[in-house]
Amino acid sequence: MRLSTPNLQLNEQGKLRHFLTLEGLKQHHLTEILDVAESFINPLTGDISKVPSLHGKTIMNLFFEPSTRTLTTFEIAEKRLSADVVNLNIETSSTKKGETLLDTLWNLEAMLVDMFVVRHSESGAAHFIAKHVAPHVHVVNAGDGQHAHPTQAMLDMFTIRKHKGDIFDLKVAIIGDIQHSRVVRSQIQALSILEAREIRVIGPKTLMPSHPEALGVHVYDHIEEGLDGVDVIINVRLQSERMKSALLPSEKEFFNLYGLTKERLSYAKPDAIVMHPGPVNRGVEIDSEVADGHQSVILEQVTYGIAVRMAVMSIIIDNAKQLNAEKQIPKKVTEEARS
Repeated sequence: MRLSTPNLQLNEQGKLRHFLTLEGLKQHHLTEILDVAESFINPLTGDISKVPSLHGKTIMNLFFEPSTRTLTTFEIAEKRLSADVVNLNIETSSTKKGETLLDTLWNLEAMLVDMFVVRHSESGAAHFIAKHVAPHVHVVNAGDGQHAHPTQAMLDMFTIRKHKGDIFDLKVAIIGDIQHSRVVRSQIQALSILEAREIRVIGPKTLMPSHPEALGVHVYDHIEEGLDGVDVIINVRLQSERMKSALLPSEKEFFNLYGLTKERLSYAKPDAIVMHPGPVNRGVEIDSEVADGHQSVILEQVTYGIAVRMAVMSIIIDNAKQLNAEKQIPKKVTEEARS
């Protein structure tokens, strides 16, 4: 699935205006996010700072799908940036009365909102909204259909970098529902942009995209072979709500063939880390002994998600401020500075 409109999320200086997808971005865009996220974390205590970066800005979280970790970490991140935060309850909004998405958007925009954080079940929803907002309004994609979940991928990259340093020399294995997962799609893009040494995907053929080789990954049917010598293991859940038909005999059968157990973990490098974007289905994609084991960094991912989402939103607002400041410099002054 391609919704590649990189110019839509970049301003005229080539900097982030929206954050919709990782497709089309350069390595320096991703590295900036990781570096800024790092600056929010106290190196001694691990605490995440509260800063005034978005003081006076209003951010509205538009979640048309259920969420626990993503919505909560976005809200905490927004408050740590000192923004005014509004969570729209879609169940009680006028969309339930027949109001179109665009009419809802324009009415909310009239309430002087500076940024929308959007989660939607339809692929391309965040792009659609970004195309129709006013020039001063920004959009962050918190997950759209099967298309993308860029902030999740970036917090995963941050977690990997914290434990492994540079990503370019790593072998990373992703296990599970590769076909239906927007998280996987964004993870593969991020790993590719950051030049991971090898990206492996592991799972049954029924849960693989039709042409996985086009993604630049190595496909493995057998989990033991796929985990051999890897540095990072990422489990993802079965996206049952997005499957149009029964693609697996049962969850029990999936665990028997592809569940991450302590025995299977031993095929990876001894210092390999285990990740999961959540929600974790114990006994389906991962055994509790592994999820709670010393190689698991699953809860760290959640914590780092706050800093990474802070970074994305602060970078976007800072870019807008810089662009506006540059436009306000009289042309004569600019020409004199260049002479």
